[in-house]
Amino acid sequence: MAEIKVPELAESITEGTIAQWLKKPGDYVEKGESICELETDKVNVEIMAEESGVLQQLLANEGDTVAVGQAIAIIGEGAAAPTAAPQAAPQPADETETVAPADSNEQPAPQPVAAAQAPGQRPIASPAARKMAREKGIDLTQVPTVDPLGRVRKQDVASFAAQPAAALQPAPQAAPTSTPAAVPAAEAGKPVIREKMSRRRQTIAKRLLEVTQTTAMLTTFNEIDMSAVIDLRKRKKDKFFEEHDVRLGFMSFFVKAAVAALKKYPYVNAEIQGDEILLKKYYDIGVAVSTDEGLVVPVVRDCDRKNFAEIERDIAELAAKARSNKLSLADLQGGTFTITNGGVFGSLLSTPLLNGPQVGILGMHSIKLRPVAVDEERIENRPMMYVALSYDHRIIDGKEAVGFLKTVKDLIENPEDLLLES
Repeated sequence: MAEIKVPELAESITEGTIAQWLKKPGDYVEKGESICELETDKVNVEIMAEESGVLQQLLANEGDTVAVGQAIAIIGEGAAAPTAAPQAAPQPADETETVAPADSNEQPAPQPVAAAQAPGQRPIASPAARKMAREKGIDLTQVPTVDPLGRVRKQDVASFAAQPAAALQPAPQAAPTSTPAAVPAAEAGKPVIREKMSRRRQTIAKRLLEVTQTTAMLTTFNEIDMSAVIDLRKRKKDKFFEEHDVRLGFMSFFVKAAVAALKKYPYVNAEIQGDEILLKKYYDIGVAVSTDEGLVVPVVRDCDRKNFAEIERDIAELAAKARSNKLSLADLQGGTFTITNGGVFGSLLSTPLLNGPQVGILGMHSIKLRPVAVDEERIENRPMMYVALSYDHRIIDGKEAVGFLKTVKDLIENPEDLLLES
């Protein structure tokens, strides 16, 4: 008999939340087989059994916060139990009619039944339902369900959370008082929704607050004429796709330009450690990706050694992994500089926050046609982009920051020069 413990994940990760048990007590588990999914502040990871045997006992429930090194289950020798999970509630003796699955379109909607169990008993709910309930601060015992066995599903939680907002002309005295998801505001008749922050959102909030409190952050701006890059991309994108099976975007140009600027201004590629400055002679560029659960910054490694196709391929693969929640911890660690593109959401101008412990971040924005003075006599409409560099003023002076951003500008406006820098 042995304990299954939360393994060491990374230096910055000390705890996580049990998102879902993949095995139940009585199941036989092979060595290396996943038994549960752990939600951390960066990624979701699966915890695997270190030896074969029967899962004897779960020491933590779904939704519980567990620390690195904490025992969460016990595995031992023996045959697999023939019965289902012990959490399953027996069907009531007086319930005789068979009900089709809830997603059947041909079955008339049955009346909701109470999901509450006997006092002290844990309600039956799917992992997705438990996760949504945690995030929205909902007590699962209060959620009605149409399942004949009283199992709460994700759609039940969603419907329950939406009830106060969807109610027609609710009377102030009739406002639900036992629903944590809709707590009345200070004034009667004004419902609110209380949601629990996900672990990732809590970490994002904590880290961004630390950055604003522990760095001397400043932002400098410039604008870039994107005409040359747009023209080059139009001429080369089809051939580029045929040869490399990946699309040529703007991000690879900015990554290569940033690497060239980092080589010229090395303190932007540095890190403060105590009273020392760590100058990094490698170029692992973080590319911010927006997901449903929050912003993540996977890292493209060794950008100074990769060509445009390799960078575009890495970015596409990391973005796909981020949006399907399949990023590993290794994908998120060790970046030296970050690029974020608010322009994909329509942002015209912003001041990006540093991604500590990095001391620089480049912000891209929307490309907009604007009148530009070409010379003393001519004004033309040009596709222009505002760019921003936020930097830690403790080790980067304004002269370096402005020079860095101007280098990026010059290389993007003359993209052929990037071939010489690559």
